[in-house]
Amino acid sequence: MKFLPLIAMAVACAPALAADRSDDSWHTSAELGAISTSGNTAGTSVSGKIDARQELDDWSNQYVVAGHFKEDEVNDDEGKRSSQRSAERYSLSAKAAYKLVKDNEKLFVLAAHVGDKFGAYTTYTTMAVGRSTRWYSSPAATVDVEIGPGYFSGERATGEPESGFTVRGAAAMRWQVSPSAQFSQIVSVERGTSNIHSIAESSLSTKINGTMQMKAAFSARNDTNVPADKKNTDTQTSLTLVYSF
Repeated sequence: MKFLPLIAMAVACAPALAADRSDDSWHTSAELGAISTSGNTAGTSVSGKIDARQELDDWSNQYVVAGHFKEDEVNDDEGKRSSQRSAERYSLSAKAAYKLVKDNEKLFVLAAHVGDKFGAYTTYTTMAVGRSTRWYSSPAATVDVEIGPGYFSGERATGEPESGFTVRGAAAMRWQVSPSAQFSQIVSVERGTSNIHSIAESSLSTKINGTMQMKAAFSARNDTNVPADKKNTDTQTSLTLVYSF
C-alpha cells in the first residue's frame, strides 16, 4: 500500500481541473455482473467496473476502478452451512497521457494498484512511463501500442515482499464488427528481473440501446514466478451490463 500515493500523483498530473475543460470532455462507463445460485450449490458472485476517460486539447486521461468478489456456501464436518469467501480482488489505475504534435502519439505516466486476497500476489503496485502510438488504423479497426520503463512493488501470498524495475509493453485492438457490436483485445506485459506479469482481456460488446450494452469478456492474468501452492494463471469469464454516460 505504500505506493498508493503514486496513484494520487498520476491523478494530479492530469489537468482534470483545467479551465478550458468542456462538459463533453468526460466519457464514463459503468458495468456490473452478478450471479446467485441456491439449492445443492449456493453462492454469489459480483463483478463491477467503472472506466472514466477524459479528452482535453493536450491531455488524454483514464481512471479505472474494478472489483470481483465471490462467496460460496459450504458444509463443515458437522454438516453446518456457512459462507466462505473464495474470490476477493480489486484494482484501480490512473493514466495521464500528453498528446504530441503527431496524431495519436502520446507520452504517458501510469500508476496502478491491485489487491487480490487469493492471488499469487496479494498486492501488486506498479508505476510506468513511456510513449504510445497508433500502430494500425482503418475505418473499422485500430491498434494502439505503448512501451516504457516502470517500477513495481508487491507482496507474494507467502508474505514475502518483492520490488524492482520493469519494462512494460501494452497493446489495445478495437474492431467495430458492425454498427452495434465491437470486439476488443487488450494485452499488457511487465518484465522484471524475477517475474513476468501479464494481463490479457478479450471482449465483445453489443448495443442494447443508446446507453446500454451487453458485454461478454474473458480475461487472464499470469505470473511466471509464483509460490509452490499457487497456479501461474488466473482466468475469469464474465457477462455484464454496461451503462455509458
